[in-house]
Amino acid sequence: MKFHPAVAKSSPTLLGRNQGVLQRKLLASFATISMIFPPTILPRGVAQEAQNTKPSMQDAKVRQRADALLQQMTPEEKAGQLSQLFLFTKPDAAMESRIAKGQLGSLLFVTDPSVINHLQHVAVDQSRLHIPLIFGFDVIHGLRTIFPVPIAMAASWDPDTIERAQAAAAKEARAVGIDWSFAPMVDIARDPRWGRIVEGAGADPYLGSAVAAAQVRGFQGAYIGAPDHIVATAKHFAGYGAAEGGRDYDSVDLSDAQLRNVYLPPFKSAVDAGVGSIMSAYMDLNGVPATGNRWLLHDVLRGEWNFGGFVVSDANAVNDLQTHGFAADKADAAMRAFTAGVNMEMAVTKDAYDNLPAEYKAGKITSEQLDAAVRPILETKIRLGLFENPYVDEARAAQVLGATEQKQESLRAAERSAVLLRNEHALLPLQGSGNKNIAVIGPLADSKRDITGPWVFVNKEQESVSVLEGLKQVAPQGTQLNYSQGVQISRKFPSMFDAIFGGDKTPVWAEAEQKQEFDKAVQTARSADVVVMVLGERQNMDGEAASRSSLELPGRQQELLEAVAATGKPVVLVLMSARPLELRWASKNIPAILDAWYPGTEGGIAIANLLYGKAVPAGKLPYDWPRDVGQVPIFYSHDVTHQPDKQGTRYWNEESTPLFPFGYGLSYTNFQFSNLRISHDQIRRGEGLDVMVDVRNSGTVTADEVAQLYLHQQSGTSSRPVRELKGFHRVTVAPGETKTVHFNIDKADLTYWSAATRSWVQDDTHFDLWVGEDSNASLHGSFAVAP
Repeated sequence: MKFHPAVAKSSPTLLGRNQGVLQRKLLASFATISMIFPPTILPRGVAQEAQNTKPSMQDAKVRQRADALLQQMTPEEKAGQLSQLFLFTKPDAAMESRIAKGQLGSLLFVTDPSVINHLQHVAVDQSRLHIPLIFGFDVIHGLRTIFPVPIAMAASWDPDTIERAQAAAAKEARAVGIDWSFAPMVDIARDPRWGRIVEGAGADPYLGSAVAAAQVRGFQGAYIGAPDHIVATAKHFAGYGAAEGGRDYDSVDLSDAQLRNVYLPPFKSAVDAGVGSIMSAYMDLNGVPATGNRWLLHDVLRGEWNFGGFVVSDANAVNDLQTHGFAADKADAAMRAFTAGVNMEMAVTKDAYDNLPAEYKAGKITSEQLDAAVRPILETKIRLGLFENPYVDEARAAQVLGATEQKQESLRAAERSAVLLRNEHALLPLQGSGNKNIAVIGPLADSKRDITGPWVFVNKEQESVSVLEGLKQVAPQGTQLNYSQGVQISRKFPSMFDAIFGGDKTPVWAEAEQKQEFDKAVQTARSADVVVMVLGERQNMDGEAASRSSLELPGRQQELLEAVAATGKPVVLVLMSARPLELRWASKNIPAILDAWYPGTEGGIAIANLLYGKAVPAGKLPYDWPRDVGQVPIFYSHDVTHQPDKQGTRYWNEESTPLFPFGYGLSYTNFQFSNLRISHDQIRRGEGLDVMVDVRNSGTVTADEVAQLYLHQQSGTSSRPVRELKGFHRVTVAPGETKTVHFNIDKADLTYWSAATRSWVQDDTHFDLWVGEDSNASLHGSFAVAP
């Protein structure tokens, strides 16, 4: 299946300060190469826009400019370009000295434009070759304006929405001087106990590949250096999401077939989309740490995929090669990572790559190796226009951050990401005069911090809209809203981010206060016409170092849910979380369930719009929702195996099928799929075919549906999954309207990695094909592939 990126359009950034001084420095530094690439002083991105109508045509000139610099650099200066350090506070004299000596090429976690400008002046004005720094940051789902978390964006099944969101995030980041995002995370996650499921696109390689490409396009624009865009980083290469037991940082053991068919495709998609950077993972992959894995970083990434950007390690991952028992000491760790293919070391304090100059002088590293590692970093800085304009327009930064247009994009994305899991008796949308008194209950109902989710550091919390606040803005005039928190929830072990940045300082309730608040919530529900309960996980319960052994609602939330339901009042459950939570009881006893994820800055308004029908939910699950944690991992695309007719009875105590299948999501209207057409009954190997299906809206409201296409190969070199997603389209259909959706299946969709041959194969065989609303689609067709 082909993905056709839309080229993002944006306006140039404004000119930075002190351009005259910079121009003199640049002219002096690049006198020897001025005929190759004249250093024209232009705003960030404008040089690239003017000169790179076809950016690929400039590759040779960029390479020549980088090589001219390399010829002038000492081994210490080259090693400096391979070093990146954290900076959580203001820089000290030692760090500034290192920058002035050209011994540090990058910093991360600096977000204050004035500090960025100061440090760039140190680099450009004081270092011998005037090479600017590149500043990185975890722009995961927004900077000041926060968008839905990545797993939520994947649930939109809408690459255009994802691209627009990350383009808006990139605009804010570039405005403050951040040139490089440590996103997207494209790890496949099939175990929801793993906390970092929140950062990815879920369990499916096809959906994950589409989301990866959309995020890269959003961050980077049409090319690296496009105005108002930044460099993207696909992480964590590779297999990180398959940690044993869903425990973050634990080892990973994957077959070559799993790696090739499931875990690597989103990375390949990011590379094909032009991603500028790859981040190596922390963990052991089949007994070899990923950050020291030459097969992964060299043979696959550069050899097979022709990746031309640079690899950065995850935080302290090079030093940690000693912890793995892989490297003998810091110097050995540096050599193992360097020779494996890690260009830049990310380190919290002292970095292992400080040892590289000595290793070079000892003859353990050649000048060619050192230059090959440094070159793509210099090329990236050149493409970004940092040599021409390294400084930030601080006045413009203040205007861009949190602008209305960004908030509008955040609202749109949140509305398009929510998944309606249950809606018995059409309880939603809330309409009519019978819903004048609404009880809003739950520990997340009025939380501005939790609605934005994890990986949020630069936003202004007061700008976020909680669910309670959103309902107050959207509910019809005369609606009475009564709020009760009900219970408190917290982690047993503190979050590492709370330790660094400070966590919630709210006092823990005493036992008597807990009972009082619980009883108050039940009484508030008893007095209402309808109850909106906002339950789930606090933002620090998902993310890095936030794995869980259970999928139950934390704390006393399940008890509160059951007590409120016992009042007999209709209950709408709004879930805020990234992972699927235990809903067996709720799926039978709560009439309406909306999975809102962590929807971002405008999340409260988005949820209120969805509850009142001003927006229609159309999101689809990016993973199978288990009934119980004992089913984990569970995914629809399993192999047929023995006795496929008994797949749902593998456990004797309950069904071994998901509570909600992959691709599932309800609407406020009804859709029917019909008239499936396949262009050919038989094709030859290497050929493709077209598929068409009609989608009819038989309801009364205009809404979106996601048409999904699945394939199953009946026989071949290896046994194949029962179904695999191979196409999807999100379409808007008016009441009574029928739309025809087109799919194209190509050779790549019919090819897989076989463990039998240890190679990519396309078999002569027969395929089943289904199209419908989720992975249980029943509209069926077939075709054959012949030699």
